[in-house]
Amino acid sequence: MAILGIDVGGTFTDAVLLHEGSLYTAKVPTQQAQEDSVIEAALDVLHQAGMPCVERFTHGTTVATNALLERKGARTAFVCTDGFEHILHLRRQNRAHLYRLDAAHAEPLVPLERCFGVRERIGPDRTLVPLDLDSLPWFDAEAIAVCLLFSFRDPSHEMAVVDEVRRRHPGAHVVASHEVAPEFREYERASTTVADAYLGPIAARYLRSLGAAAVTAGLPEPLVMRSSGGVASIDEAAAHPAVILVSGPAAGVVGAERIAALAGCENAIAFDMGGTSTDVCLIAGGKAGRSQGREVAGFPVRLPMVDIHTVGAGGGSIVWRDAGGALRVGPGSAGATPGPACYGRGGLEATVTDANLLLGRLPLDLPGGLALDVDAASRALAGIDPQAVVDVVNAEMLRALRVVSVERGHDPVDFALVAFGGAGPLHACALADELGCRTVLVPEAAGVLSALGLVASDERRDHVRSLVQPLAEAGELPVEGEASLRYAGQSFELAVALGDGLAERFHAAHEERYGYADRERMIELVALRTAETRPGPEILLARAERLSVSVAGPQLVELAGASCWVPGDWAGTTDGQGTFVLRRQP
Repeated sequence: MAILGIDVGGTFTDAVLLHEGSLYTAKVPTQQAQEDSVIEAALDVLHQAGMPCVERFTHGTTVATNALLERKGARTAFVCTDGFEHILHLRRQNRAHLYRLDAAHAEPLVPLERCFGVRERIGPDRTLVPLDLDSLPWFDAEAIAVCLLFSFRDPSHEMAVVDEVRRRHPGAHVVASHEVAPEFREYERASTTVADAYLGPIAARYLRSLGAAAVTAGLPEPLVMRSSGGVASIDEAAAHPAVILVSGPAAGVVGAERIAALAGCENAIAFDMGGTSTDVCLIAGGKAGRSQGREVAGFPVRLPMVDIHTVGAGGGSIVWRDAGGALRVGPGSAGATPGPACYGRGGLEATVTDANLLLGRLPLDLPGGLALDVDAASRALAGIDPQAVVDVVNAEMLRALRVVSVERGHDPVDFALVAFGGAGPLHACALADELGCRTVLVPEAAGVLSALGLVASDERRDHVRSLVQPLAEAGELPVEGEASLRYAGQSFELAVALGDGLAERFHAAHEERYGYADRERMIELVALRTAETRPGPEILLARAERLSVSVAGPQLVELAGASCWVPGDWAGTTDGQGTFVLRRQP
């Protein structure tokens, strides 16, 4: 039996097949109809392995992310408690940018003319205004988000509104806030619900088309990677596509987590440098960090996610000078078309890839038959030092690495840097030097590690229960999971693992984070977060027919799945799993 993982990116669709301990990989160009690319990649990698029977098929997609970034979702309406129609537009009091008073927030996904109120009001513990369904106006929309006050505590009014909306609009995609984000904080809950509804029709069309294509091709219906690092069925992801907004990057972190464990490193930092952006995530004690939400395309999404920090720096990031003449890199990217100048596809703007080529850190021929044009790169970078370009982009990525490590109280000397993505291994050693890491891990499947993460992913379903009550009155709590706790009167919470001594561990966590603890003050339990998890398959990669590599820098090393630049004072060798392990020499 075989396990298949396929990750769709903007340029390439990557496939990994694990069969009898051997790893097979494939890369195909991403087509406009992404399901065609997925099936093509699947058949390619299956042919390599002799067409084994696939036991599990897991998929990572950017369909939801791209639709939100490009604002190509459904025509959406927003239904809320009467008098709160402006909540998406009022947001919170913070500015879009602290020091730029003219910076604008992202325009809401639902215009004010499609925000409708229904007469009702539930308080914290009783009904204040009875629900009047006749007060809900008639409107037209492809998707409808329903978010009433206090529905996280008592969803009865919201359920009745949803039933009425579905009766009136049988063809619309309807989402209720208590289904997707049953937590307090009205704006974040509304924003999450609207994003989920807005993405529903386009994500459902793609996912169901992919499921049908997979069955036709003789494959099992795929599971879909969640932002939290687990997987969901196609029906679950189609019903609530907000849970897959960082599907691909989350899979990369899962892959890095497994590679670090196989190399015997409990503490690591995932460093995924692609063509447009770089994603980093801290892995401590063998587990990747998770957050309870983040902003995506300028909108808060309050759902469990792998705690990824992203910056606009990648191999295709464009080199430019600002008004003061300073050299800058990104966040604009040459993308896949036309791509960096050295691709020879008509691109004229200099990129990080062009700089790496001129520094001798890339081979002249890349996988897929792409021959790099040194002269085109030289023309694009005329008058610019390629090393300066690399230094600038490294500084941007170093800031991201410090955010998830040093700024959170972790000493990077205790962590290995897991470098993957198309450009990660070219920059990893230099960044490790600056950060203080002594070990760099470059997986054999570095170029397709997100797909490997899909193969290794757990089946995980997250649950949240909003309480907002004194901890002393909460009664018996689950054994596993997290509690969101705060001192009474505070605005924000700390996440503390459930278990014995919860109150004292909260005091200790508060003291570590803020420098003080008030043991006489009442602790408030805001929410409980638990997860149902079924572990993914073991990843044990056979050593058969794998060539060992052992080098000392400076040297360009062409590995099976990546090109790696080994500077002076660094040396590396492949381990028993095919991972290229680099260490700083004394």
